Amino acid sequence: MEKTTSEKIRLGLFVIIGLSFFVVAIYFIGSKQQMFGKTDHLSAVFNNVGGLQLGNNVRFSGINIGSVREIKIINDTTINVDMQIEKSYFQYIKKDAIASIGSDGLVGSVIINIIPGKGIESNVVAGDIIKSVNRIRTDDMMSTLNVTNQNAARLTADLLKITNDINNGNGTIGVLLRDSTMSNDLKETIHNLKLTSQKTTQTIDNLNTQIASFDNKNNVIGVLKDTVVANKIKKVVINLNQSSEEINKVVTNLNATILNIKEGKGAINYLANDQKLVKQIDSTMSNINEASKKLNENLEALKHNWFFRGYFKKMEKQNAVDK
Repeated sequence: MEKTTSEKIRLGLFVIIGLSFFVVAIYFIGSKQQMFGKTDHLSAVFNNVGGLQLGNNVRFSGINIGSVREIKIINDTTINVDMQIEKSYFQYIKKDAIASIGSDGLVGSVIINIIPGKGIESNVVAGDIIKSVNRIRTDDMMSTLNVTNQNAARLTADLLKITNDINNGNGTIGVLLRDSTMSNDLKETIHNLKLTSQKTTQTIDNLNTQIASFDNKNNVIGVLKDTVVANKIKKVVINLNQSSEEINKVVTNLNATILNIKEGKGAINYLANDQKLVKQIDSTMSNINEASKKLNENLEALKHNWFFRGYFKKMEKQNAVDK
């Protein structure tokens, strides 16, 4: 049966629309895989790619610049990832750039992020292998989280035990919280500490007042700060030093004299130790006393003599007038 014109038109439109969708899909896939632009290759080495697949995006500072071209296992700890990068971005990537594996959002596909370096190195060239940092795996995170949970459980158990002991009045804190006597003692101690602090503050204030009064010239320390008084005191001290030196000389001479007396030198030792001389001196003194006594007797006799009586009376009257 020969097809009608309308059927032929419909068939042509269907073919054209199908080809258009095919071309658009090819272009979209090709643009994503950089099939229609100028590209070159960079590599990075990881020990775990964490679910990375061929065709996943490669980003530089958050911008899609290429895709994953090849994932090759070198050994049990080394995986080489070949990335297809647009040539226009090579001028921005330095040799100290770092590649890391991340995810596109919280639940997105795995991607490779290229982190810029410090910018002091030269630009990368095709075929370079850039540095990489390994992604923290979910298993490692879960293992760490499991250890953290176990530690948290232990801490919770210990905290619960401590709380129970405090509530039951066990331990120092429990006694402080439950024992009213100790609580009162603690309050009294704190009150005494406050009083002591107040007394200490008053003492410090009084001490500061006393120190401030040192500048007052009406007290002793204030007088000492006067230069005139200070000079006078200095002179007194100098005079005392000089007097002390003179006294030392006198004491030295006196010691020498005493030493000479002890050693039998000088007249004093001779007078003190010569017994004959002492007896002669005693005899002489006795004779002098007797002569003086006789002289007094003779004078008394002369007073009664008629020839000298007038003279002595005249002397008595003169003495009376003088008194």
